[in-house]
Amino acid sequence: MTAEPLRLIRPARDALPAYVDALRRGWSADNIRGAVAAEEELAAIAADAEAFLTNLYDPEGAGPPYKAHDGTLVPRLPGLRLWLWDGEFCGSIGFRWPREGGERPEHGHIGYAVVPWKRRLGYATRALALVLPMARERGLASVELTTEAANLPSQQVITANGGRVVERFFKPDAHGGAESLRWRIEL
Repeated sequence: MTAEPLRLIRPARDALPAYVDALRRGWSADNIRGAVAAEEELAAIAADAEAFLTNLYDPEGAGPPYKAHDGTLVPRLPGLRLWLWDGEFCGSIGFRWPREGGERPEHGHIGYAVVPWKRRLGYATRALALVLPMARERGLASVELTTEAANLPSQQVITANGGRVVERFFKPDAHGGAESLRWRIEL
């Protein structure tokens, strides 16, 4: 099958089997919790697929609170997760933003993950480029992303989209404790 040009799609029932397949193959959009997060998502899909899909695309932040890595429940920010699609599921990109007058998301506005069998095709770079106009439409002047200092491929994605380092820090232990970088892309 020849791949279509990469596009972002809203998570939907007809593409859900491809998403489930990626989870079962060991992929997860959560780069900290990995397989545990994948199992939780598979259980949520099995319990109520429609609710799962609705919670991925929540521009009002109306969904249920989510469980932080320390176990506390945190109110959901407005946001959406879109799927990278080239005729097949390729990964996901999440974009969240503060409520009016709120603070920026602690771990950045945007996060992405490409399935291992679709890496090195420029998909993360393209997906980030496609999300930036959405951030501008939400009235943001800039977006922030975080990467671990050792994650050179992700740094290349951000740099290719105009990102620059604004802070070097260590993640809390609950998030892996690694030396990390905060990036900003001016919109």
